[in-house]
Parts: sequence; C-alpha cells; structure tokens
Amino acid sequence: MNGGYAKKNTTFDIIVFILLCLGAVTMVFPLIYMVATSFMTKNQILSGTLTLIPDPLLIGKYSEVLGKGQFINGILNTLKVEIPVLLIGGFTSTIAAFGFAKMNFRGKNALFLALLATIMIPFAVIMIPQYVLFTKLGWTNSLLPLIIPGCFGNVSMIFFLRQNIIGLPTDLMDAAKLDGCNYFQIFYKIFLPLIKGALGTQLVLWFMLIWNDYLAPTIFLRSEDNWTLQVVIRSFNSYYAIQSDYALIMAASTIAMMPTLLLFFLLQNVIIESIAISGIK
Repeated sequence: MNGGYAKKNTTFDIIVFILLCLGAVTMVFPLIYMVATSFMTKNQILSGTLTLIPDPLLIGKYSEVLGKGQFINGILNTLKVEIPVLLIGGFTSTIAAFGFAKMNFRGKNALFLALLATIMIPFAVIMIPQYVLFTKLGWTNSLLPLIIPGCFGNVSMIFFLRQNIIGLPTDLMDAAKLDGCNYFQIFYKIFLPLIKGALGTQLVLWFMLIWNDYLAPTIFLRSEDNWTLQVVIRSFNSYYAIQSDYALIMAASTIAMMPTLLLFFLLQNVIIESIAISGIK
C-alpha cells in the first residue's frame, strides 16, 4: 500500500514538474526571442525562419536607441513620476497602514474594507471620469495626472503593510505612550524601523508598476515632451515597424525591461518573504 501510494505521488510530482517547466518556457521564450531579435539584421528577422542565434551579430541598435533624445526623455519623464510618487505615496501609505493596524477610531474596519474594495474596480471603469476631471483641471498636458493620485497612497501597499504591522506587539506602542511619545513619534521611531524590509519590498513592486505603466500615460499625456518610457516605445513601434526596423524596437524594449528585471532577480527572496510575513494564509 505504502509503495503504491509513494509511486503514485512520485508520478504526480513528475507530471506537475513537466507542466511547470512547459509553462515557464512558454512565458520566458518571448523575452528570450525579444533579446535575440535586437541583435539580428533586418534580413534575418524577415527571413521567416525561427532562430535564437543572430547571424551576424548586430550590436549597433542599442547605441542607436540610447542616442535618440526621445527615448532618454521618456526615461527622465518616467523618473519624474516615480520619485515623488514613491516618496510621498510611500509615506502616506505607511501612515495609513499604521493607523488601520494600531489606532482605534470609529468606523475603522468599515473604512478599511471600503478602501480595500476599490482594488476590485478596474481602471477601465474610472479612466473616462478621471480624464474629464483632469481635463477640467488643466492637467492633461502634464505629468500631474500620473503623480498626484499616487501621492495619496497605494491600496495594495496599505493592505500589505497593515498586515505586517498587525503582527508587531502592541506593547511597544503602550510603552512608547508611557514615555510621552505621540502617535507620529511612535510610528516613526518604533514601527517604521521594524517594517523597513516590507516597506522596501512594496516600494520595489510599486516602482515596477509605474515603470511598466502604459494605459494611463497613453490616455492622459498629450504632449510628446511629456511621454513616459512605455509611450515612447509605442511610438517607436508605430514609426519603425513601417520600416521593418524591428531590431531597434526590440532593443528599446530590452533596455526598458532591464531595470525591473534586475530589481526582481536581486530582491526576489525579500519580496517572497515579505508577502509571506504579511499574513496571507
């Protein structure tokens, strides 16, 4: 009985492993092919033969992309969005998480559930009202529609940090009150240092989200001077695809992918550990 059960489990594990490998290859192959294509000549790309080995190896497309002012300007505009949103939005999200986790006030749970419910509202539902609002405010020709909402916090970040703070002893807060600390001092001096790992992880995930954001900048940004990186790549695709210069498009996409890819691989263990500690069971 035990031998048959163990054999059945082993067979099941092998099948699951094979399916996971096939899924991983399916997901990774487009990225590998994108990088390989960025080194190929136009003739090789259009030959109709699927290959991952560039012949000959073409490396000039990367310098050509980096030499284009529009691409560099797209990176700078994306950073202009990233920096204030991560600094201000990260601060407001952390304060809100602390309040929901350790402070007592009327309607706290109902307010938190209402806030959490907004995660289920897709952006497609609110993008038209937001566009009308930002147009009336005169923001649609600037980066403000991408910056201002983010400065009020991130619901997902509030949720994960709240779960992390809930696991910390409330006795620390009571002891700090006896020492004369107000709520902000308790947050800043005691709880913030204890959640800096989880906070850093959430900021990295938010950085990836903003860096790869395409829909919102496409809707809100009119001026070419304000285009973020993903919108610039879209313009490259529209312009250079006509010329069949797919290597340049893929080189631009590869460069745009590198920061988020490096961050994920360098911090993947921290990200997974932080999510586990946050109380998702």
